[in-house]
Amino acid sequence: MSHSVTDQIYIEYQFTITPLQPWNDVLIAQLGEAGFESFVETETGVTGYVLKSIDSDSILESVDILKNEMVDIAFAKAEIEPTNWNAEWEKNFNPITVDNRCEVRAPFHEATGVEYDIVIEPKMSFGTGHHQTTHMMIQHLLNEDLSDLKVLDMGSGTGVLGILAQMRGALEVDAIDIDTWCYENAIENVERNNADNVNVILGGAEQLENKFYDFIIANINRNILLQDIPVYSKCLKSGGTILFSGFYTEDLELIKQACNKVSIQYDSHMVRDNWVGLKMIKN
Repeated sequence: MSHSVTDQIYIEYQFTITPLQPWNDVLIAQLGEAGFESFVETETGVTGYVLKSIDSDSILESVDILKNEMVDIAFAKAEIEPTNWNAEWEKNFNPITVDNRCEVRAPFHEATGVEYDIVIEPKMSFGTGHHQTTHMMIQHLLNEDLSDLKVLDMGSGTGVLGILAQMRGALEVDAIDIDTWCYENAIENVERNNADNVNVILGGAEQLENKFYDFIIANINRNILLQDIPVYSKCLKSGGTILFSGFYTEDLELIKQACNKVSIQYDSHMVRDNWVGLKMIKN
């Protein structure tokens, strides 16, 4: 039996960034790759959370942006007891509406009657809809016909995209994340939204052996995408769609080239604060 992540203690770092853009997104990306698990964007910067059991001071030594003379970043840190976590994110979590059709909200927010009402308790997993990548993936899904399709949500975080995929007609959704906290949180959110067709799975690309999908969502980061694109191609049926996010505009050509090598062709993309939401089709 795995140790419950709810027993774990986190360190909260409150970063103040001057100027805020574009450095806020760069800091989030670098901290995420270094081991930080969750972020809440603030008016002056970002608040990040990392397990106390990880040597966060040495992590910060490896984060290049903190040494960049073009931006001034200050931070304060505090230990967050597990029992205080809900209060922490409730202070910072506001509902988000995408294209006036989909709202992602917490249980304590009032419903507004939108077409797709998703209730999540994000705790410390990624994907509240606030981050640009999740927002774009929601936009893409609102424009796709998922009726009777088998869908993969890779790097599922809170499970919000998998939940929306079922709401949009998906026959079955596999929501996979390598992080234990995300896995446990997604199970709760799937139950909360009665998303009975969403299977939450703990793991990475090794879970995809002998699996086949009509539609894939992969909102992770550049390095993992580049590593796993060949695996996604094997799983995706001919004519199927794959949505990518979690990388910047400067990495778009790199992702497209990796896809072209495995018969996945460019369709379209959108950009939000330099993050890319990319749609590709398998030949």
